[in-house]
Amino acid sequence: VAYVFTDCVFFFLPGLGFCYSIVGGPTNVTVLAGSEARFNCTVSVGWVILIWLSNGNPVLTVISSQGAVETSDRFTSQNYTSNNGFTSELIIHNTQLSDSGKIECSTQQPSDSSFAFLSVQVNGSLFIKNSTLTVTKNKTVEIVCEALGWAPAPDITWMTNDSLIDKSRYVTQQSQGSNGLHNALSILTLTPTDTEILTCLADIEALPNPQNATVTVIFVNSTL
Repeated sequence: VAYVFTDCVFFFLPGLGFCYSIVGGPTNVTVLAGSEARFNCTVSVGWVILIWLSNGNPVLTVISSQGAVETSDRFTSQNYTSNNGFTSELIIHNTQLSDSGKIECSTQQPSDSSFAFLSVQVNGSLFIKNSTLTVTKNKTVEIVCEALGWAPAPDITWMTNDSLIDKSRYVTQQSQGSNGLHNALSILTLTPTDTEILTCLADIEALPNPQNATVTVIFVNSTL
């Protein structure tokens, strides 16, 4: 016979009573597609079972008497034991865009679960068609920078000779691509008065540094 009181389960048979809880749940993680994502879940002393779920689907189970039960090479774990309890680290290998969503650890006790969110982002391509451009005096030109296959759509900024260009000088349009990916097209309009290096930068949260593409605008002081 088993009785449930709050978050504890008691079995009135010798050696089968236990009461444990999650004392430290996972935190939100943002990674680039193809890399690893790691989540920690700590349960108090006396734990029996811990289950990891991805978007509601069980992906890994850890049992105190036998260790981790892995059903997929993409979902593995490392375990750590201390005086405060037991920590299971879920490792998601080769993350995919479809892995984005809710990551939950549960002890299968009533109301005892903790969750966080995984955001998998895709670093797409970025290019400016011409690497150099020659411009004559009083000539206005448009420089086009194209970002393809990103998730989410990247933030686009422009720089000239390492200085940020005011946003009023360029227009950026975003569009939906295929397979949940996004594209962006940014057009910079300027009337050069000197030779300068223009840089288009695309950024998403998971990138340690923005991706960039450059063009050298060569100014010719002639109206011919």
